Amino acid sequence: MLSYDDLQALWLTLQLATVTVCVLLIVGTPIAWWLAHSRSKLQTIVEAVVALPLVLPPTVLGFYLLIAMSPQGIIGSPWLQFTDATLSFSFTALVIASTLYSLPFVVQPLQTSFEAVGSMPLETASMLRASPVDAFISVASPLALRGYITATVLGFAHTLGEFGVVLMVGGSIPGKTKVLSISIYDHVETLEYAQAHTLSGGLLLFSFITLLIVYTINRRLPIRVA
Repeated sequence: MLSYDDLQALWLTLQLATVTVCVLLIVGTPIAWWLAHSRSKLQTIVEAVVALPLVLPPTVLGFYLLIAMSPQGIIGSPWLQFTDATLSFSFTALVIASTLYSLPFVVQPLQTSFEAVGSMPLETASMLRASPVDAFISVASPLALRGYITATVLGFAHTLGEFGVVLMVGGSIPGKTKVLSISIYDHVETLEYAQAHTLSGGLLLFSFITLLIVYTINRRLPIRVA
């Protein structure tokens, strides 16, 4: 049986994952599109920056974000002046940290899908006098549907399992910044293994189902190459 504190953590985690995925799709789509079509010398550098969270320890990313979001930080200081509230140890801080930490899990599937679409469908749309925006919405996006589904599922699942980065920037404030992974850690610390098993088992099952969905999509919904 989940306690009230665990239910709060679960609800907050679902909220965080939902908001983060929406932000990631908005931010990640133009990045992935640019990476898929750009011939700029900066492309390799941008790809490395996007993929950095894959190899960077979460606590390192969380530490630098905490410094940046502090009242004296480059992000936290103007935030404090405009909102009269601190950015660190807030839900907004969790969203920013989760967005950066899960960025490659959204950008890379989208980039792969956009590359597979090719230029021919866009050139055809252009010949039919479609604007670049119309061509992207009506042609490229439907053809890259598999990438969007994969990116959404992986981004959501990865956000659910975050620990180090959200702990660094959000702490463990019940009902405000305490997410499910931190709740599991707290249960283990206090030797409440039954509660930890319940939460961990739920995340394990969800992670398996997530991967199952992704692999099923990859097999049944192949990218249509131009």
